[in-house]
Amino acid sequence: MAVPTGTTTTFDLTGVREDLSNLIFSISPTETPAVSNMKKGTATNTFHEWQTDALAAAAANSHLDGDDSSPNTIAATSRLGNYTQIMKKTVQVSGTSDAVNKAGRAKELAYQLSKRSKELKRDLEFAVTQNAAGHAGGSATARVMAGMETWIASNKDNFTDGTTPVTSSGAATTAPTDGTTVRTLTEAMLKTVLASAWDAGGDPSTLMVGSFNKQIASTFSGIATLYRDTAPSLGQAQIIGAADIYVSDFGQLAIVPNRFMRGRTALVIDWDYWRLAALSGRSFKQERLAKTGDSEKRHIVGEYTLEACNQAASGKIADLAVA
Repeated sequence: MAVPTGTTTTFDLTGVREDLSNLIFSISPTETPAVSNMKKGTATNTFHEWQTDALAAAAANSHLDGDDSSPNTIAATSRLGNYTQIMKKTVQVSGTSDAVNKAGRAKELAYQLSKRSKELKRDLEFAVTQNAAGHAGGSATARVMAGMETWIASNKDNFTDGTTPVTSSGAATTAPTDGTTVRTLTEAMLKTVLASAWDAGGDPSTLMVGSFNKQIASTFSGIATLYRDTAPSLGQAQIIGAADIYVSDFGQLAIVPNRFMRGRTALVIDWDYWRLAALSGRSFKQERLAKTGDSEKRHIVGEYTLEACNQAASGKIADLAVA
């Protein structure tokens, strides 16, 4: 077929309006399982401290009838601490950028501030899960909080011991050393760490892993179920390709994927002994900065630290393959 002579088509037109959707699509994830599950607290100094203690080991206890009582040896508590870390994002938008008609958002400043808020949430999740060493900072060096990987030292499974954080007193100022070889995550590794944490008095409820090791963990024999019952009204049954609950000898363990932790480490966590502490008055907040021209400048700033209330309640499996 041919277009009749003289027919006006869209190719001949001038002034056809653009067709731009009024939606902006982003797939960047914002789930933060570690930050979301931790208890929240408050710090009152840039070096936030807490104490840990433990009972004496159970032992035979029998005494003579009528014997005098002698005092027991008392062990002092351990005093630990972590540094607060300042986190911020800055936005500067010209007056014209806010004034022009835009697709997908009314005000550029508000849109950019919303993005920065989500980015800070991701950055905080990244900070608390890492193997970063704590650092006191200085006039030319930023303070850094020690992350979960750094604090966990008592219950671990890895190829090389490397350096481990201090566990009896002080701050975790040395990050653990990665092994030079990686290996596949196994159920035996998980069982070893779980038993160690339980023996120490912990009750882990979560196995937090990266995407690759989430799929490995789904194949463990202790997975509760790989199917879901479907009521007749729901139609065809769903096939479940991911395992959420691992039934161990010491209770159920939720297997939770985390996009922001290091994929080479699996964390076995008892959430009762982890706390995210914001420096007093320094939770994330938006502040207007000095106006120096034809633009609006603001930042979102906060200061936080990780409190490892008792790292021996949790564990980690390190030096894992990620592909």
